Amino acid sequence: MEEYGVIIIGAGPAGLSAAAKLAERKINALVLDRKQEIGCPKRCAEGLGLGWFRRLGLKPSKEWAVMPIYGAALYSPLGKSVVLKAKKVAGYVLERKMFEKALAIDAVKKGAKIRLKSNVKSARRENGNVVIDVNELGEIKQYSAPLIIACDGIDSRIARMLGLDTTNKLPDVDSGFQYELTGIDGYDEKLLHLYFGNEISPRGYCWIFPKRRGTANVGIGIAGYAEKTAKYYLDKFIASHPNLSKGSIIEVNSGGIPVGGFLEKMHSDNLLIAGDAAHQVDPIHGGGIGISMEAGALAAEVASEAVAKNDFSEKFLGKYTQKWYALRGNQLKKRLKGRHLLEKLSDADFEYLADSITADDVLKIASGDLDKKAKFILFAKKLVKRPGLVKIMMKYL
Repeated sequence: MEEYGVIIIGAGPAGLSAAAKLAERKINALVLDRKQEIGCPKRCAEGLGLGWFRRLGLKPSKEWAVMPIYGAALYSPLGKSVVLKAKKVAGYVLERKMFEKALAIDAVKKGAKIRLKSNVKSARRENGNVVIDVNELGEIKQYSAPLIIACDGIDSRIARMLGLDTTNKLPDVDSGFQYELTGIDGYDEKLLHLYFGNEISPRGYCWIFPKRRGTANVGIGIAGYAEKTAKYYLDKFIASHPNLSKGSIIEVNSGGIPVGGFLEKMHSDNLLIAGDAAHQVDPIHGGGIGISMEAGALAAEVASEAVAKNDFSEKFLGKYTQKWYALRGNQLKKRLKGRHLLEKLSDADFEYLADSITADDVLKIASGDLDKKAKFILFAKKLVKRPGLVKIMMKYL
């Protein structure tokens, strides 16, 4: 049995971020992942805003930050657009396979170890440690550590093996489906394009994320309980846009997306949880790369303190849950109200908003600079003809 200071399950953004931070602190860290290749398969539109680059200390590399983005265009059900475009780069669409491999190389250079095709079959506490049985390329191996960081995605099993229920409730999960299309045109490749409407995408939206010239991620996220599949709605959307339907598919991605149901506890004895496994995703747009990396780094920080004090109790590790809510979780809870707002809007409401709200209004609302009174005045002026819509917005915003 091999022993480590910390074992991380899952070599995604959260797990690799945690591994790098632990290795920097000279803690013997092992990352196990059941996949055969880091970064595959992706369940992601691959966008990352510039704010996350700054927070995480990332420097864009041409190897994986493949398309600079200058803003977004939002489309109503009938096609009216609100365009938010800046003069400077606002973010990048990534080649996530290369991005995560770069994160893995960095973690290993700092001292972490990574093993793939390593499927954890069981995990149990023994004498203050966690012992895990792993099917590694057909051979059963055992590993032991006083602390496990579970970063094994939306279908996480590790936390449940150790007694912490992380089950996603159906209303808090979206179904995602995406093609990488090439040979397409007819859209501004400097912008992300988001299409709203209940007929287009129940509860969610369709997107075009430019990735290279003539190539983009074209996908959809819908409520997990929608009447038809995400693929059905996406195919219908593409068929209605000749500039997309002429394209060729060079990659297909699908999967579940946690969009709420934040865990009250993301810790237990000998256990921390980060990333999609902890439902740490923006509930409005479903993005989670930056949030996961931030959470992985925070988990590593608390894990380092636990190693220094030799205290892996639930009480001590509770610092992680408290710190995460203070840093990001409480903000995401507020954004969850925004998702609930979108669920209440009809297509007629979306259309009215497109006719009434300007790009400047959207930026004011999104910036968080407006207090409740200012929001009320803004909505009262813009939506005076739809008092029911004002009532819905004030409830959630």
